[in-house]
Amino acid sequence: MTSVAPVILLAAEKESAEVTDWAARIGWVVGLGLFVALVYWLMREGWKWRGTLQGDLPELPSAPEGPGPAKLVLSGRYHGSTTAGQWLDRIVAHGLGTRSRVELTLTDAGLDVVRPGANDFFVPVAALREARLDKGIAGKVLTEGGLLVVTWEHGDKLIDSGFRSDHAAEHNEWVETLNDMINKTETEGAR
Repeated sequence: MTSVAPVILLAAEKESAEVTDWAARIGWVVGLGLFVALVYWLMREGWKWRGTLQGDLPELPSAPEGPGPAKLVLSGRYHGSTTAGQWLDRIVAHGLGTRSRVELTLTDAGLDVVRPGANDFFVPVAALREARLDKGIAGKVLTEGGLLVVTWEHGDKLIDSGFRSDHAAEHNEWVETLNDMINKTETEGAR
């Protein structure tokens, strides 16, 4: 009898497991979903507001009919554009803030930026100001020299546009060629 008494005592003390409160759980899930939707909506409105503030930026030029033979071609990623010298001040007007794949073509006429799924644009050679290697642009930070940054003038604003080639070894050739073209254009313009 001694062995049966502890078993009976244990059986009498057992309680059933708590039942899940489904109403509370569903309420939390719906509340969290609404919170995420609100944050997303606020971010979208902020993006649209930034575009409205940058509404004074003129329309982007398109490529001329006969730009001439390609000096350099690059395929890679377009990471965005910022106000020159301010790598965190993203420009979103006219689709310049949209990241995308990119096909860059450099000709004697300028830089043709073709972006599938986003607005294409053209930078005339006279608008080019500088090319350099950098480590970051709004929302994208890479190793030192991992980003090709082209500074150009549009309207009365200087813009930095960041590109990353699928083959990063191409960046140095682009910087040299672009800067040579810019220096040559400035020299011819000074005459």
